[in-house]
Amino acid sequence: MQSSARTGGTTRSLIRHCGIALFFLVAAFVPTLLLQRLFPYPFLFLFFGAVMASAWFGGKAAGLLAVVLSTVLVDYFFVPPFYSFSISTTAEAYFAAFVASALVASWISSAKKKSEEALKDALDQLEVRVSERTAELMKTQTELAHLSQVLSMGELTASIAHEINQPLTAVVTHGHACSEWLSANPPNLEKAQQTVQRIIQDGTRAGAVLARIRSLFKKEAPAKDWLDINEVIHELTTFLRDDAIRRRIAIRTDLVPGLPKVTADRVQLQQVVLNLMMNGMDAMAETSDRSKELLISARGDESELVVRVEDSGMGLDAEANEKIFDPFFTTKPHGIGMGLSISRSIIEAHEGRLWASPRPSGGAIFQFTLPVHPRDSNG
Repeated sequence: MQSSARTGGTTRSLIRHCGIALFFLVAAFVPTLLLQRLFPYPFLFLFFGAVMASAWFGGKAAGLLAVVLSTVLVDYFFVPPFYSFSISTTAEAYFAAFVASALVASWISSAKKKSEEALKDALDQLEVRVSERTAELMKTQTELAHLSQVLSMGELTASIAHEINQPLTAVVTHGHACSEWLSANPPNLEKAQQTVQRIIQDGTRAGAVLARIRSLFKKEAPAKDWLDINEVIHELTTFLRDDAIRRRIAIRTDLVPGLPKVTADRVQLQQVVLNLMMNGMDAMAETSDRSKELLISARGDESELVVRVEDSGMGLDAEANEKIFDPFFTTKPHGIGMGLSISRSIIEAHEGRLWASPRPSGGAIFQFTLPVHPRDSNG
């Protein structure tokens, strides 16, 4: 059944190709016959056109059929002796040139058509592949967008947890201390009152951190104001004094008085300095061969301020020094690796730089710069 269908299709295709060749030959023969008396030599150019058109629209078979029929027509009607299939001696070269030219024209036309069809098929296949590839890329892009959203939510959650963990931990610690002062006999009301003040400060700081996060979602500008970096460092050393004493760590400051004030977000810079100080204290947890000391210094000139936080801990190896600011990279057993990444983002948002380096006598040095603009002054 299938063989009969194929045979029928081949026959119809052959008839169609023959019809194409006959149509173009008739279209060439009639005008050539009418124009024959106007030229001293046979006017055969229309036959070349018929051969090329037959090969173009009907393929190689139609082109060869057009060559054969053209040869017969030209021999009988247009090459002397006329109305005879014999060829005179003087017309042999002319007739041979016509046949050769017709064959070449048929071959060129069919080859050109075949090349164009192959190119069209290749372009169609390429278009299909591009469409399929585009669909795959769209699907991949959708999946990547979803993955990016998931990762962004995870990173945001880690950032929020890191930012509010320190003030909330301090609130709990001071709450226990206040309970102990009140449980004493007699109660130490002065110490309890001081501890309550610290709880209020830490709670206020946690609220300020959340307010900054809300402003970030609302795309609000950072709450920048005049800032005395020495004042920030003094506040944080006072805040960490009890924790440092408990860990047997000495906190020292080396601050140049009268440093120019800068315009900055106070809460964000507090978080940066506090994070660097806490990291330094954590780095000295296992130190036993030398004294535990945390040194915070500040220097400045007319163009920038430089704040350094030095510890005498275990220091940074080559890998840690290279990746220490990457998100989720941490050297702490229970760290989440977001503090330094966030700190660098904050400093860069303030047009400064944050970097780390080994301390020659053991430990690490973290330092950052803040620009001093011409409008910045001491108040």
